[in-house]
Amino acid sequence: MALINCSIIVRAFNEEKHLGQLFKGLNQQTFDDFEVILVDSGSTDKTREIATREGWDFPVKILQIEPEKFSFGKSLNIGINQASGNVVVIASAHIYPVYPDWLEKLIQPFENARIGLTYGKQRGGDTTHFSEHQIFSRWYPGQSKEQESNPFCNNANAAIRKNLWLNHHYDETLTGLEDLEWAQWVIEQDYFISYVAEAEIVHIHEDNPSGVYNRYRREAMAFKRIFPQEQFGFLDFMQLFFSNLVSDSRVAISERKFFSEIVNISWFRLMQFWGTYRGYQQSGPLTQELRQTFYYPGRTSDHYKTEHRSIKPIQYED
Repeated sequence: MALINCSIIVRAFNEEKHLGQLFKGLNQQTFDDFEVILVDSGSTDKTREIATREGWDFPVKILQIEPEKFSFGKSLNIGINQASGNVVVIASAHIYPVYPDWLEKLIQPFENARIGLTYGKQRGGDTTHFSEHQIFSRWYPGQSKEQESNPFCNNANAAIRKNLWLNHHYDETLTGLEDLEWAQWVIEQDYFISYVAEAEIVHIHEDNPSGVYNRYRREAMAFKRIFPQEQFGFLDFMQLFFSNLVSDSRVAISERKFFSEIVNISWFRLMQFWGTYRGYQQSGPLTQELRQTFYYPGRTSDHYKTEHRSIKPIQYED
């Protein structure tokens, strides 16, 4: 498949703190045949001003969605509908690429006609909670996998074929995990998903306890919609809370951060799995493969360390 160009869809709401960093990273990409479509859901800060600022080496189109009509799937569908690229890259407004070949690496697997979706590595920043660093390490290992048949992916750092989207839009009624539902459909069409560890980004989350609870509750509600036979009971909550608490504590001890991080670890894991439990209350067993992917801690953090790369990372100014 010859890649002529691509469109990058960025969903945003009041992202003036982070959007400029993302655009600076895009300015330094080795692959430069792309446009950016910002789907804004009613920002009241300088988000749109930053997007239209002079100095970006790529065209930026701004689309509006009314906040009361927003859903993750709907905003993506609005943006992709206006995309001119044959490959659509989806990026959160609060991420930024680590390397100048991020975009090149993320879309490279589409040279294989059987790849329908790609997603890249994520890691946290300086403000990321300790436990979320462990989640990123578990979900996004240091080794790429060319063909996956597991629907796990994440639309903070992903790319899809637009011609597939034309046959199946993102579900606009889901409260989250629209990426998982779409990936499941792609697999059912006999396409594969490609994980690209070299396409690395920093993903900034700055949630307080209620934000963590709401995020995981919302995603659990969506998961049960996608997989209605699944369930997550109180014993699952207890088991996963304590197993992840122990796993994170061991890592903190090994890094000599236990006393400074134990409170943070405790409330984060409590809110994560209590939110998941509450979101599953109306659901129907979590498949073992997806259970392992989403919830269980890895056996060792060494397996997920970043591989050394010969290319230098992008230098961002403070």
